[in-house]
Amino acid sequence: MSITLIAKSRTDLGKGASRRLRHADLVPAIVYGAGKEPVSVTFEQKELRKVEAVEAFYSSVLNLEIDGAAEQVVLKAVQRHAFKERIQHLDLLRIDATQKLQTAVPLHFLNAESAEAVKNGGSISHIANEVVLSCLAADLPAFIEVDLNTIALGDTLHISALKLPEGVESVELAKGEANDLPLVSITINKKAEAAAEAEAAEEAAAE
Repeated sequence: MSITLIAKSRTDLGKGASRRLRHADLVPAIVYGAGKEPVSVTFEQKELRKVEAVEAFYSSVLNLEIDGAAEQVVLKAVQRHAFKERIQHLDLLRIDATQKLQTAVPLHFLNAESAEAVKNGGSISHIANEVVLSCLAADLPAFIEVDLNTIALGDTLHISALKLPEGVESVELAKGEANDLPLVSITINKKAEAAAEAEAAEEAAAE
């Protein structure tokens, strides 16, 4: 999915300027990277609120237009209001098509209800909902699928078990096997375990 953001450059900087922008329903932001000077810009709050509801906003290459000039960026940080549903500030990183980037990509868990381990009394424990990947911008996946049918009851799936697209690697695994972090596990839930123990006890007593 392609997402386009429209921004306007700004020269009025500082905390006071940022407060004035927010009162005017504008969001201050910074665009940096790719060997270029950082640029301060503003977005319309209502337009950002529309795109932030889309998952791809957080993990895809975004098309950015600043005063009509186009470039590609990824979202590096977002600051939100403490209790209002409002965005306070964005950090956007320019993309260099020849250089690898590192960004967090969401995990999509498949077959949560139909997995055999779940049918056999297992409970799914999500340890992580995203993984940090390194790749060229052209190879960046919007998400990574995790098939829960591949996890046996009592087992844990780690980063190394993910099926990553060609040209994409895990930032954590690149640091060494000690960083092969767990992502999701399926453990037998207490009710099912108690039922199994009671059934076993009944069978033993009947013998």
